[in-house]
Amino acid sequence: MAAVKLDPRDWGVRVRLSLAAVGVLAVTLAVVAAGLLWVLASSLEHSADSSAVARAAQIAAQLRTDPPSGQDSPLVAATGETSVVQIVTSSGAVLLASVDAPSTALSDPLTDGATAQLGPSDSTAGFRVAAQGVASPGADLTVVVGVDVAGITETLSTVGTLLAVGLPVVVVVAGVLTYVLVGRSLRSVERMRSRVAAVTSAELGLRLAVPRPRDEIARLAQTLNAMLSRLQTGHEAQRRFVADASHELRSPLATVTAALELAQARPGAVDRALVQTHLLPEALRMQRLVDDLLLLAKADEQGLPLRVADVDLDDLVEERAAQLRAEAAATVATTAPRTTALTVVTVVHAVRVRGDDAQLARVIRNLGENAARHATRTVRLSCRSSAGGAEIVVEDDGPGIPAEQRVRVLERFVRLDEGRARAVGGSGLGLAIVTEIVAAHGGAVTITDSELGGARVVVTLLRQAQSAARSR
Repeated sequence: MAAVKLDPRDWGVRVRLSLAAVGVLAVTLAVVAAGLLWVLASSLEHSADSSAVARAAQIAAQLRTDPPSGQDSPLVAATGETSVVQIVTSSGAVLLASVDAPSTALSDPLTDGATAQLGPSDSTAGFRVAAQGVASPGADLTVVVGVDVAGITETLSTVGTLLAVGLPVVVVVAGVLTYVLVGRSLRSVERMRSRVAAVTSAELGLRLAVPRPRDEIARLAQTLNAMLSRLQTGHEAQRRFVADASHELRSPLATVTAALELAQARPGAVDRALVQTHLLPEALRMQRLVDDLLLLAKADEQGLPLRVADVDLDDLVEERAAQLRAEAAATVATTAPRTTALTVVTVVHAVRVRGDDAQLARVIRNLGENAARHATRTVRLSCRSSAGGAEIVVEDDGPGIPAEQRVRVLERFVRLDEGRARAVGGSGLGLAIVTEIVAAHGGAVTITDSELGGARVVVTLLRQAQSAARSR
């Protein structure tokens, strides 16, 4: 037999709600019962007092014209509403009284027209009394009418007993019904829990059924479905990332492996030319790819750490332009044959921002290489101040980027069809790294058409980097 959980922190939602409902209902009914008894007692007492006052006034009216000796015996008889009647002289003696009335006066003598109303006390012996003074022919008298409080007490006792017995039954029934109804309401939650528990990495496409009533349970189902969609998207992106990374590393690794096997089989076959033209470029390509993957993995895990300092963007742009002029003709492959040497144009204005100079230099290098790879004859690099920060603009006169692809090319391992060839297409990580670095600086990357005819990539930076690392 399972042990009873005494710690409220171990109770489930169903038990907590049921106990809360029982507690609130019990307190509410107790207050209502107390109020009901108080109202009932007040009503009964008021009714008894009214009956006594009316009976006393009736007897006093008769005594005003006729002395007590001339009255019939029903004058002082008790009725269904009154218990005792007394006619008291001015000296306090009981002149006439109803059957079973006390022998002593229940009220002091009163003058003509004076009235008095007494509640239960030692002097009234359990009666609620109404007294009225009257000047009868030959004597001053006091009419006293009393109502026994035993009837009131008995009525209150009966009602109190019924409430004491009935209210706990109502509370218990309400608690049981609450427990049952809460359980039925939580069935949909349990079904959702079971459904989510059955979701595996191979079945991330499963979704929860949204209940028809658009209540909190339905919103919970919608939220869980949105979470599953995000998990599925992230899982698919991770799989694509691993597949693309494996594909990119496979080719250079195969080249290096083949050369090493050739060197093992024919030691004299590997010469300087083979190392310079094949092994070293492939090894460097593989090294750059690994570095890019590590940078993106670090960005995913904890954000890019930035070593913030003053950075002169115009110096970085001029430096990269000089490198492009030196490298373009010899080492930068292009997507289209060039009839003339690549022209690198710079339009720079002195601008300084706070950021990581190494990372910003990498942004300009990646954009410059990408532009040089796709340019026909001209690449233009520029930087200038903007409202609240700075802009770096890299343009080319190549084929450009279609409008529907301008957001997609900023993702990882995305290359347009004309750039898929390994020799000229790159790894598809350059613009993704640019996006990560710029985002870590609190900036943004946008792509538009250039007046040169190709693509125009604009990097907007804040003058002050927002944080040392961006959390994902």
